[in-house]
Amino acid sequence: MGVNLETNTLCNWMIKGAEEYLSLIYDELHKQLYDSGVIHADETPFRVTKDGRPANSKSYMWVYCNNTDAEKKPVILFDYQKTRKSDHPREFLKGYSGTVVTDGYQVYRTIGRERKDLTISGCWVHAKRKFSEITKALGTTGSKGTVAKKAEDMISEIFYIDSQFKDLSNTERKRRRNLELKPKVSAFFAWAKEVSSSGSVQGQTASAIEYCLNQEPYLRVFLQHGDVPMDNNAAERAIRPFTLGRKNWVNIDTVNGAKASAIIYSIVQTALANHLKVYDYLEYIFTIMPNHMDDTDRSFIYDLLPWSKTVQQKCHVPNPERKS
Repeated sequence: MGVNLETNTLCNWMIKGAEEYLSLIYDELHKQLYDSGVIHADETPFRVTKDGRPANSKSYMWVYCNNTDAEKKPVILFDYQKTRKSDHPREFLKGYSGTVVTDGYQVYRTIGRERKDLTISGCWVHAKRKFSEITKALGTTGSKGTVAKKAEDMISEIFYIDSQFKDLSNTERKRRRNLELKPKVSAFFAWAKEVSSSGSVQGQTASAIEYCLNQEPYLRVFLQHGDVPMDNNAAERAIRPFTLGRKNWVNIDTVNGAKASAIIYSIVQTALANHLKVYDYLEYIFTIMPNHMDDTDRSFIYDLLPWSKTVQQKCHVPNPERKS
């Protein structure tokens, strides 16, 4: 429009919009996420320039989401924190009962041991990736007959069999997993224990085997739940826009900016998961919300959630094609 605006002005507008308006929707989405039987979690480091700590101190953006490909109400929430301590997911998940799918990071297991109503499930993609990195480095010929290649093939077979159950009900999927997959999973861990105890492998291969054995209780969880996936791909997909953005903006300047970024990323990514035109959705939010800020009854927020009938009518993308 031909108007020059200072970067600080734009940033302050973003922070104010997030704090005063979008945060109300964020809080409601947090409650809605608790209705999911399965939540995925992940985290990634970044830097906040002015957070009162020494230069180059790492901060973390955590992400929590449900299975956005299957849920009727997809939710993706980002949570800025200064550290990677267990206090953060413990606080974020304090009102949630169900299953949390994660990578092998220790803090999730710590929280799982603290609570009987929380089940931590492992990620087979992370387990396979460690062997795949080895076989890729060795090449097709060099990896033939190696322990890493056998482990990769065994896990690939487990994935393939499970993929045949994707269109089944949760009850039937659980039955088939126990009938067909449980023996395969048990065979993999029996073999891994034999390899580990023999002392025949060292280096990266030994580390990959040890990782799987340490994760065994969590990698077996999916067998007992028809709705729990084998992998944490949902969280990895959800956090990717933030990691791609980080390559461009490198650092976030202030703590308030980091908090605002978490809120804005949450609203935008949840809107996309619900097949909304993001600009139209944000415009609608910022048009309606200022008229209700003095309301003691906050029920108006329900009409602003991305799956509400009004929002879907105004902002829905016609014939959306979901991207993996």
